[in-house]
Amino acid sequence: MIIGIDASFLRKPGTGIGVVTEQTLCALSRMPDSARHRFILYLEEYADTAMFSGNFEKHIFLPKWTRDDVPRKILWERMLSSKASEDGCDAFVSLSQSATVFPKKSGIRHIMIVHDIVPILFPTYRGTLMNQIHSNLITGAIAAADRIFAVSETTKRDLVLNLGIDEAHIAVAYPDCAPLFRKSLSLQEATYLNSEYGLTTGYIYHGGGLEVRKNTERLLRAYAMLRSDRTDIPTLVISGRVHDRHNRLATDVSGIIEKLGLGECVKLLGFVPEENLPALYRGALFFAFPSLYEGFGLPIVEAFAVGTPVLAGQTAGSVPEITGGAALLVETKDIAAIAVGLERLIDDASFRETLVERGKERIKAFSWDSFAETLYTEIVSDYVLLKEDAAKHISITS
Repeated sequence: MIIGIDASFLRKPGTGIGVVTEQTLCALSRMPDSARHRFILYLEEYADTAMFSGNFEKHIFLPKWTRDDVPRKILWERMLSSKASEDGCDAFVSLSQSATVFPKKSGIRHIMIVHDIVPILFPTYRGTLMNQIHSNLITGAIAAADRIFAVSETTKRDLVLNLGIDEAHIAVAYPDCAPLFRKSLSLQEATYLNSEYGLTTGYIYHGGGLEVRKNTERLLRAYAMLRSDRTDIPTLVISGRVHDRHNRLATDVSGIIEKLGLGECVKLLGFVPEENLPALYRGALFFAFPSLYEGFGLPIVEAFAVGTPVLAGQTAGSVPEITGGAALLVETKDIAAIAVGLERLIDDASFRETLVERGKERIKAFSWDSFAETLYTEIVSDYVLLKEDAAKHISITS
């Protein structure tokens, strides 16, 4: 069987979909049955695939429009169906939602993983004309896919309610965090690794992106509220690329910190390489993740894996599902509620330890091998059904 895979996010390691792409391929390559098949990884540019053992090969191409922007992404995704047909693929896996559509006559079974439908739920993400076009094409491609994989029951529900997808058409499987977060890391090691950022242990950590949806502004205002009453509040450490203040999808963290007079007690780290993130989590008193919406919430799983208590949102999409009772959940549109949650985790060491233990138990629900096995089963069963249908058709017409 020839299985095509959109592996374009290998060029974006450390991002959520980049992690899913790399680790799904690693898990597929570990499966004994994978040696029976030929995998073709479709890429926009060269990526090192030596980590994937077995029958993996690369097909790298670009449309004539080569500038790295939304039009190129649209063209590239739309060209995938013809490229996969030329390569004789029996099945094709899109490891994230995309504009790729396979005509029924191609005979290629298309399985698409959907992480979230943020542009539909938050229209500001469709701001430009090209983003609107891409979003509409993705919506159509999701509806046209032969099988959909959602990364949470929440995303499955969103697909049913907002796109009218038949729930029987959607499978759910949880991905995991990158393996480096599960490696043992002592507090002493974390302290040493964080020294290059000028950090000492016991800070509050916030990461996972600085989009407006991540709710950093309300977190900062809640933090300022606490500091107005107390002088013993730990430093707030924030990682993530700081965007231009005119970017309407991003929080103007620098401007808000200045306005609130928090310059001495909030530390902006900017972009932090993935290999340094476990130490950031490990050195923190707790992880504050008051996002307004998540289709999955990978940073929560990362914190659980490292052993860091989590504060998150009780109405934030999949967050209650993913945390499974292992985090302190607050109403993240309520600044006072966030402040109360922060204060509880600052003051209650026993509760923090309870959350750590719950997180260690909850992390058992996430596994790359299980995720890849579920995906592989769907690919193979779809292929068998396709062949059976073809055999019946031949029998009837002969």
